[in-house]
Amino acid sequence: MATVVFWEKPGCQGNAKQKEILCSSGHTLEVRDLLTEPWDAARLALFFGERPVAEWFNPAHPRIKSGELTPVDFDRGEALQLMVAEPLFIVRPLMQVGEERLAGFDLAQVHNWIGLKLESVGERDPRNCPCVTRGSAPQQS
Repeated sequence: MATVVFWEKPGCQGNAKQKEILCSSGHTLEVRDLLTEPWDAARLALFFGERPVAEWFNPAHPRIKSGELTPVDFDRGEALQLMVAEPLFIVRPLMQVGEERLAGFDLAQVHNWIGLKLESVGERDPRNCPCVTRGSAPQQS
């Protein structure tokens, strides 16, 4: 099994569920705080690869949920600059195994990457914070 460096927002219920799935699948986690990590644009870009810029954003961020900011309006450079300045905009979690990196928790993608025991997933989509899936306002996103 893999040793996964896992950047989270401490206290996030969605990240807690994701960690639970990874651990129950036999992976070891090295958990780090996404909000206090000293990010720079070049390092952060490695997690996103060729994915569309709009997928880089945390959909639970209040300024995105309110429509004040629209992720499709950003180019790569602008998005990275914003995320370095305010890491709450980054989709969670960020994960790294060796030199391979991944942003977000798409089940199929994580399973194909490092393997998951899918029976440990449960009913709730682990990609989303529970406060987003219920439709209520996020708490301290």
